[in-house]
Amino acid sequence: MPNIGATEILLILAVIVLLFGAKKLPELARGSGRALRIFKSETKGLRDDDEKTEREALGPADADRDPTPEADKRES
Repeated sequence: MPNIGATEILLILAVIVLLFGAKKLPELARGSGRALRIFKSETKGLRDDDEKTEREALGPADADRDPTPEADKRES
């Protein structure tokens, strides 16, 4: 993988400013941040739902057991 230096990063930022304009950049960054925040919260919610479903499927006797596959390997 090629190394990206400071010069290349500055060149990329200059091209972005030329393409979108300086006034539009804060709006684009804000929108990207919101989208990333929503994506992270949704994936966390899905993971929590999966863990809850696994705990319910294990039943009360196995409720304290870690449901991850790595935990099964460690127990063996």
